[in-house]
Amino acid sequence: MLGSRYRTIVPRLTGPVCSLRRSLVSQAVQGSPAWKLGRLNHVAIAVPDMEQASTFWKHVMQADSVSESVAMPEHGVYTVFVELGNTKIELLHPYGAQSPIAGFLAKNVSGGIHHICLEVPDISAALETLKAHGVRPLSDKPKIGAHGLPVVFLHPKDCGGVLTELEEKRFPA
Repeated sequence: MLGSRYRTIVPRLTGPVCSLRRSLVSQAVQGSPAWKLGRLNHVAIAVPDMEQASTFWKHVMQADSVSESVAMPEHGVYTVFVELGNTKIELLHPYGAQSPIAGFLAKNVSGGIHHICLEVPDISAALETLKAHGVRPLSDKPKIGAHGLPVVFLHPKDCGGVLTELEEKRFPA
């Protein structure tokens, strides 16, 4: 009954690309996965004014903890993490004119949600599976992210329009 309900909610897609994506989705549902998707690690928000955004989350939203700004020149960003208990918000501000966040803010002057980050136990296995299903990573191999762990970004066109970051996180057995 899920199938008929799904067809009611999601209109039938047509064309060669849509047929390929439909078959990839149905193949992905079959069989057991080599890795399992973990929890939402954070939602990243690009901000035009880091001090103003940090103050908002600390004093207006009353977040438990708001970190100091950390420069990450290798990623072209300054980051601040807002701890929410069950997840985090990552505030992103450009570090230099070549920053990917500078480009995002040029199109979205007030800022906004930039990406989501999901945890996986084995980033290499996740990448292998995702590539086999036509999901394109934005880099050939993982890089070390803001938490000192391997990360990789996935193309938003392959993830429902959402820039998605995977972060390797070792889960208890």
